[in-house]
Formats: sequence, C-alpha cells, structure tokens
Amino acid sequence: MATNEGNDFRKKFDETGYDKNPSNILPQKLTLASKIKFRCHPGVSCFTACCGHINIILTPFDILRIRRFLGNLDADEFLLRFTTPTKLEKTDMPGVKIHLDENGRCPFVTPEGCTIYEARPTTCRYYPVGMANFHEGAAEGTGSEEFYFLVKEPHCKGHEEEQVQTIAEWRKDQGIDVSDEMNKEWMELVMRRKSFGLQATLSEQAQKMFFMVSTNLDKFRDFIFNSSFLDIYEIAPETLDRIKADDIELMKFSFKYLASSLFGTNDLKIRQEKIKAKAAEIEKKRAEKEKEADKTYEELKAERDKLHQKLKEQKK
Repeated sequence: MATNEGNDFRKKFDETGYDKNPSNILPQKLTLASKIKFRCHPGVSCFTACCGHINIILTPFDILRIRRFLGNLDADEFLLRFTTPTKLEKTDMPGVKIHLDENGRCPFVTPEGCTIYEARPTTCRYYPVGMANFHEGAAEGTGSEEFYFLVKEPHCKGHEEEQVQTIAEWRKDQGIDVSDEMNKEWMELVMRRKSFGLQATLSEQAQKMFFMVSTNLDKFRDFIFNSSFLDIYEIAPETLDRIKADDIELMKFSFKYLASSLFGTNDLKIRQEKIKAKAAEIEKKRAEKEKEADKTYEELKAERDKLHQKLKEQKK
C-alpha cells in the first residue's frame, strides 16, 4: 500500500496505542535498510483476504500494464468493465479505482489467487508496506522527508511467516521500483494539485482533460494526431514518432502535457505564431475595450452638456 498522506500519518504516528490506530499502521518509521518479517502465499489461512472491501486506485501505468496483460484490451472496454470513477488523494482530480464485485471483492481475484498477478496494481505490490512523504515546514530547495511504515491488520497471517527482508529487498521482489519510476511524474502532478488545497478548483474542462489523458491513452493519441494539438504545440518529429508507436513513451509525454496545460510549466513549447496570434488577439480586445470606453465617455459627456444647457435655459 503506497500513500503520500504524510500529515494524516503523522497524526497516527504520534498516537501511542496500536488499538487506537484504525488504519493498523505500526508507529515506527522504517528506511530501505529496515527489516520486515512477512510472506504471503497460498498456504496462509488468510490468502486473498486483503483483496476485498478496499480502494485500489489505478495509476496510468497500472491501467496500461493490466490492459496489456489482458491482451491489449481496448481502453474504453477496460474502464467500463473493471473500474469506477473516483477522486484522487483529497483533490478534485478525477481518476479510477478497481470496481469491486457484488461481494466487495476485486474482480481479478479467485480462491487460487490473483489472475493478473504479474500486472497487479502498484497498491497491491506495496502491501503491507506503505511510503509517506512529509512536505510541511520544509525549507525551500530541500527535499521532503520520505520514509516507510508497516500495515499490520489483525486478519493478516503473513506477518507470522519466517521470511525476513529489508524494505529495499521487498521493493525489488515486488517490482515496486519499476512502478514507482513509471508513476513518479503522475504522482507529482497529483501532489502539486493537492498542495493548492480545495480552495482552488480545476475547471470542468481541465478535469475532463486530466481524466482522459490519465486513463485512456488511445483517446489521448487520437487527440494529438487528429485535432489542432500539433498546430498549437511545437513537438520534435522524433518525439512524434515515439509517441505514435510506443505506449510507454506516450504515457510519459502525457505527464509533460498535463504539467504544461494545468500548471503552466515549460515542458511543452507553444508555437511562436500561436503566441503572437494570442498576443494580437489580446491587443485587439484591449483596443476594442478602449474604443468602447472612449465612446461611453463621449456619450456621457454629451448627456452632461445637454443637461447643463437645459439648466441654463430654465434660468432665463
């Protein structure tokens, strides 16, 4: 289980009694060198018990990897059959989570185990380890405090197994390093949005664009090559070749597009002629407003002059 809820964790971390912790997070900060005693396998009595009544948020890489595992399943079909819309990490950013079946279970899990284990989501790979980042109070230019923690739910018997690994070994064994590398830029977008707080809101159009780009690479590719996108942005030919043929390259490009369009970064370059055209449009509107203001002023002045003339005539 991966999380960036640093502030929420700190509240739990400062509490003393384990029974008072509803998330079953052990109050101990762990590092990559810390050792954990855990192993999950079909032989434990609670096997797959953790695969129900949970929220499994899917990252863009999770979606792409699962779709590939399912035989390059069409993005629209995957989203319709296996996901439910949700909001991401206390923001107004729309995303998707695994749609649980009528019994509250993950649709990919059977009594024998996970049917998409090789392509399982990042959240599943982390469990029972979590990662937190503290940003509050950090001096400008300094990195955030990053550490790990352990989730120990009463029903989980994996903690009674004899296997001991460091957090670093656990990450490697579960393929977390690859997932985190692929998810990094997308998570940074979510965290950046979260830092603004709920007092700032994304427009409906921005939310729809974020959802489309984050969940449906097929539609994003079509948007790039079959809309006015390339008339606006200056994209190198070699980049276009890569994103046309490679989904991973397209996904990485999508993060840069979102950073640029939502937060005004310099990841994508707008064509100079578009900038000039926009500047000309703004100047034209400014000139029109000035002309309109001048006209209004002259009309008011004329009305005032008429009123003054009328008053003079009345005094005679």
